[in-house]
Amino acid sequence: ALPMEVLMYIFRWVVSSDLDLRSLEQLSLVCRGFYICARDPEIWHQVCLKIWGRSCNKLVPYASWRDMFLERPRVRFDGVYVSKTKYIRQGEQSLDGFYRAWHQVEYYRYLRFFPDGQVMMLTTPEDPQSIVPRLRTKNTRTDAILLGHYRLSQETDNQTKVFAVIMKKKEEKPVDYHKYRYFRRVPAQETDHSFHVGLQLCSSGRQRFNKLVWIHHSCHITCRSTGETAVTTFDIDKMYTPLFFARVKSFTAYSEKPL
Repeated sequence: ALPMEVLMYIFRWVVSSDLDLRSLEQLSLVCRGFYICARDPEIWHQVCLKIWGRSCNKLVPYASWRDMFLERPRVRFDGVYVSKTKYIRQGEQSLDGFYRAWHQVEYYRYLRFFPDGQVMMLTTPEDPQSIVPRLRTKNTRTDAILLGHYRLSQETDNQTKVFAVIMKKKEEKPVDYHKYRYFRRVPAQETDHSFHVGLQLCSSGRQRFNKLVWIHHSCHITCRSTGETAVTTFDIDKMYTPLFFARVKSFTAYSEKPL
């Protein structure tokens, strides 16, 4: 008995700003009327605009906006990309020199993408069960999280790459003037650290767009007073294992605002 405009508004709340299209597909299974509402081209067009921006003005070669969402390479928002890295580190030699300890080190990298172009990155030894709930929103209090922006790039070799620039959250530290009252303090040069990340988007197994392979990682240190930037490029080796996608139901359990 509800008007079509009210139904469509409810459907936009289901999709929400997190682009929860999985819930929209489940809602379309209720009845024929809901199926028609869930296939509304305007909803899928807005979703494509949120993901690819101006580069999705043309529908060709896809049959519909929904087909573009399903077929065109994209990062996923209803979960987190995780990689686990292990390596053996040599420890200190014993006092008598008869043996040397070896340590097995394990740590995780987490990447969480948002539809508005923002990304979170975290490197920590803590397991996913304790870390994943903290990555639900961008306003997390975890200090080690890096925040930034990303973009998708479609290369001529028909490979989709993800490029991101991330940095640590800025914290204002109060200056203790009484500590340096009796001598002249030499001010330390303030610098900004940013990390440039390049990843190749792939599909593995039955899931689509669920794998990110490292292709670039560098650190840019910029001096605020002079504006000079020093770039350090890291070698992509065994320490940079691919990140695999894991769906997290709690990420789409609530809707903060409609599509």
